[in-house]
This record gives sequence, C-alpha cells and structure tokens, in this order.
Amino acid sequence: MNLLHNMLTSLTTPQVINGLLQIAAATVLVLVVVVIAQFNKVKLATETITSMVRGLIQILIVGIILVLIINASIIFGYLVLAMMIVFAAVLSQRRAKGLPGAFKISLLSIGIGSGITVVIMALVGVIEPRIATLIPVGSMIISSSMRTNSLALNRFRAEIEAHTGQIEAGLSLGAPPNIVIESYMNNTVYASIIPAVDTMRSLGIVFIPGLASGMLLAGANPIYAAEYQFAAIAMLFAASTLTGLLCGLLLRTTIFSPAEQLTLRPQM
Repeated sequence: MNLLHNMLTSLTTPQVINGLLQIAAATVLVLVVVVIAQFNKVKLATETITSMVRGLIQILIVGIILVLIINASIIFGYLVLAMMIVFAAVLSQRRAKGLPGAFKISLLSIGIGSGITVVIMALVGVIEPRIATLIPVGSMIISSSMRTNSLALNRFRAEIEAHTGQIEAGLSLGAPPNIVIESYMNNTVYASIIPAVDTMRSLGIVFIPGLASGMLLAGANPIYAAEYQFAAIAMLFAASTLTGLLCGLLLRTTIFSPAEQLTLRPQM
C-alpha cells in the first residue's frame, strides 16, 4: 500500500507535470527536424517516431521501477543491471547480420566489460552502494559497452567481407587464421573504441556531460562535480575498451571452420 501511495505521489508532483511540458517541447523540435529531413528526401519519420515512443515508454518504466525499489536492497539494483545487459545484447546483436553466435558474443562482451567495471568501481566507492546511484551510473556503463560492441560487430563483418580474397589467400598459403585476420581485428577494436577515446579527449572542452551538469544544478561543489565526472568517463572508457577487446577476440573464433576455412561470406 505504501509503495502504491509513493508511486502515485511521485507521478503527480509539479516537477513531473513540468517534465511532461518539457517532453512536449522536445518532441515538437524533433518532429520539425524530421519534417525538414523528409523535405530533403531523408526518410526518418517512421524510425524516429517509433524510437521516440519506445524510448519514452522504456525510460518512464525505469523511473517507475526506481520509485518502487529505491529503498530496497542493493541486490535489486544489480538484478536490474543484469536485465539491462541482456537487453543490450539483444539490441547489439542486430548489427551482426551474418555473424554466427552474435548474441552470445554480445552478452559475454557487454556483460564482462561493463560488469567488471561496475563491480570494481562499486568496491572502491566511485559508485555509491545505493540503488539511486547504482542503476543510473551502471546503465551509462552498459550503454557505452553496448555501443562499442555494436560498432565492433558491424566493423568486423565489413572488414572480413572487404578482404575475403586476401584472407583466403593467406589461408591457402598455410598461415594460421588468427594471424591472417589479426590486422582486421585490430582495426575493428580500434574503430569501436574511437567514440570512447573522443569522449575522454573532449571532456570539459567540448561538453560538460550529464552527471556533472546534474550535480551542479543540485548545488554540488563544482570541483567535486568535475572530479566525479572524470571518474565516470574513465569508467565508460574502461568498459568500452574491455568490451571491444573481448568482442574482437570472440569474433575471430566464429568465422572459421574446423578445417580453418573462412565461413563468413559477403552478403549479396
């Protein structure tokens, strides 16, 4: 009964009502941009509207869940993050058309890359052992890992398909598969972590990310807000790099037959 009362109270606050107005304003802006894109023959309307509706519903569901479990055991927070990792793997593997075992690779890469980072940062105190902190920060790390994994899957397939002839020539000369595709795997990993590197490089100069902005708006010490934001970006970088490396290592084991023949063929 108390949970229901808390949820109803949270849904009817002036702040929530104001948030609906902000959503309406943001939606109008996006729709204007979509109309401009359509006028220039860039077809974004269906995908954009579907994504917006889906994203809004999903983030509101997360908000409601947080209201319900905000005072629960931290174990619930880790369970929510585990569920997010599974969904991230499902979404990411869609970028892997033609790659065998894409979901398993995505689940392992994202799960290990983001999971290790979250656990270590929680142990050293960068992430406070509270659901209100664990889930938002943990979701950022998982999202970053998912983005890296998606880029790695897409780039790896493109690299292999573009160099099929060279790979098969190397195999025919007796070179081991891992040696033949080493440079293509390195290109894959590097390309997948470029966004994380650029984010780290531009921190504070090009943009002030959300955590620091929120902390400043909440009245936190600006120096501490900057320090915490750097720690958060470093976590994202670590998770992304680890995810990219794992994804690359796992991918190279899936495209060769037991007879060391290339099984990934260019899609027509």
